Amino acid sequence: MDKAAKILIVGRGLSALGLKEGLKARGYRYVFWSETMGMDPGVQAAVLAFFQAERPDYVFLTSVRSGGIQANIDAPAEFMYQNLVAQDHVIHAAWMFGVKKLLFVSGSCVYPARCPQPMSEEAVLSAPMEGTSEPYSLAKAAGMKLAQAFHRQYGFNAISVVPATIYGPGDPGDLEKAHVMGALIHRFTRAAREQVEEVEVWGTGEARREFLFVEDFVEGCLFLMRRYDQEGWINMGVGADIAIGDLARIIAEATGFKGRIVFNTKRPDGVRQKLLDSRRIRQLGWRPRVELKEGIRQTVEWFTRKERSSI
Repeated sequence: MDKAAKILIVGRGLSALGLKEGLKARGYRYVFWSETMGMDPGVQAAVLAFFQAERPDYVFLTSVRSGGIQANIDAPAEFMYQNLVAQDHVIHAAWMFGVKKLLFVSGSCVYPARCPQPMSEEAVLSAPMEGTSEPYSLAKAAGMKLAQAFHRQYGFNAISVVPATIYGPGDPGDLEKAHVMGALIHRFTRAAREQVEEVEVWGTGEARREFLFVEDFVEGCLFLMRRYDQEGWINMGVGADIAIGDLARIIAEATGFKGRIVFNTKRPDGVRQKLLDSRRIRQLGWRPRVELKEGIRQTVEWFTRKERSSI
C-alpha cells in the first residue's frame, strides 16, 4: 500500500484501534476510522455516502461489536445483528466503489466447539460452534463467506484473516465485557494496588487460549495486504497456547499481586482449547515477534499508566 493511499478502518475495539495507530505510526497519511469520523457502518446510506465522497483505496473491516463470554451471553442479538449489517454494507460498498483490496478480520470463535487442534482453515463451519458465542461467531463466518463470494463472483480482492485473541496496550479491560486477557490484567492490577487478598478467575483455569500481541497483529495484516490474494481465509497465530490458570499466574507476577488466585468453577470455561494452525501464513514468510510475557509486561505498564492518569 502506498503511503498516500486512502485507508478506511471500520470497527471498534483493540483490533481497529491497533490498526489505526499502527498505520499512522508507519507513515500512512490518509487513515479514516469509522469511530472518529461519524460514519455508522450499520446505516447503508451513511456507508455509501462515505465511499462515494472519499473513494478509499483499501479497507480493513473488523468487528463493530465484540466481547468476552458474559457480553456474548447478555447481548446475542446485538452481537449478531450489528456485525451482520455492518459487514454487508461495507463489503458491498467497497466492491461498488472500486476499492483495491479489503481485509476482513474474523476470529477463532468461527471454528467448531470440538475442533481438532490445531484448527486448520478447512474446519470452519464443519461442526457446531460453541453455544455462548454462536450468534457472534455465525456473523463473523458470514462475513468471511461474503468476502469469498465477492472475490469469486466479481474478482473483488476481498480477503479474510482469522487471528488468535488479540491483546496489548489499548485494550480497555472492561470487567463485564472484555476478553480474558484484558479483564485479568484489569483485575490483577487493581488487586495489587489495593492489596486485596484474593482474585477470582472464571472457570477451572484449564481451558487453553492462544494470544497475539496487537503490534504483531497489525504487522500481520499489512503483510497479508502485500502478499495474500486468495479468496479463502487464512489463520494468524503464534503457534502456542496457554492454560488460563497459567496465564493468570503470569499476570499476577507482572502486576505484583501477592495474594491467592481463586478459580470460580461455577462460571463457564468456554471452548476447551483454541489453537490455530498458522502454517499457511508462516509459509508465506510472516512470523510474530513479541513473546507472551513481554507482551503482558507492556500491556500491564500501559494499563497502570492509564489507571494512574484517571485518579
